[in-house]
Amino acid sequence: MTDPERPIDRLLAIMARLRDPVDGCPWDVAQTFATIAPYTVEEAYEVADAIERGDLDDIKDELGDLLLQVVFHARMAQEQGSFAFDDVANAICDKMVRRHPHVFGDLTFESVAAQSKAWDDIKGEERARKGGAKSLLDDVPVGLPALTRAVKLSKRAARVGFVWADTQSVLDKVHEELAELEHEIRLGDLDKARGELGDLLFVCANLARDLGIDPEDALRATNAKFVRRFSFIETALAERGVSPENSDLEEMDGLWNAAKAAEKSAVQ
Repeated sequence: MTDPERPIDRLLAIMARLRDPVDGCPWDVAQTFATIAPYTVEEAYEVADAIERGDLDDIKDELGDLLLQVVFHARMAQEQGSFAFDDVANAICDKMVRRHPHVFGDLTFESVAAQSKAWDDIKGEERARKGGAKSLLDDVPVGLPALTRAVKLSKRAARVGFVWADTQSVLDKVHEELAELEHEIRLGDLDKARGELGDLLFVCANLARDLGIDPEDALRATNAKFVRRFSFIETALAERGVSPENSDLEEMDGLWNAAKAAEKSAVQ
């Protein structure tokens, strides 16, 4: 196969060959939008992970994997006569030009906040032109991670004034939801406790939005911290000739506190 001049053309040609029903790869030929979708989501998370680790080589590789997903979906759509990769690229080009009238037009904004509002207004106009959305919340994707979707839902509602007055009001709601969760746990009603836990998480997502914090990013950082400190526990126990299974909570909790102290000392 002769390589086209541009790398993107080469990638498109590779995907076309992989999807060839006669000479292609049986696995690639058998795929559909639905079967590929989980891989698309996974690759996006792997890009985020590489960014979190600050590994530029991995970021390059993972972005390539993510780009392959876009090319894969576009190829399947082209085979159905719906759209092709160029249509995808042109659509996002048109959207970026449309949503940046201060860059590609004559508009000016006095602040970043004004620009953000204009961005939301333009998106609202786009939704109205598409039609079909009866609610302000209809097009917030269900497939988003739950915390991310909670932030987007609350942000959308806040645009029409459905929002807590200030951060303290959100904190008060956190305490209220926590008390309700504790009440259901004491009663032993796990079905209601599940609902109250969801309410608590939703309010925490609102708190994150109010503070300008990405809750997914915050939780990823805490997950990494947990892994780091638990690894410290495992190493310390191994030096004592003990495994976590043969230890107890008191010993491991003491090592956890030692890990915390070591981290604080390293920062200072």
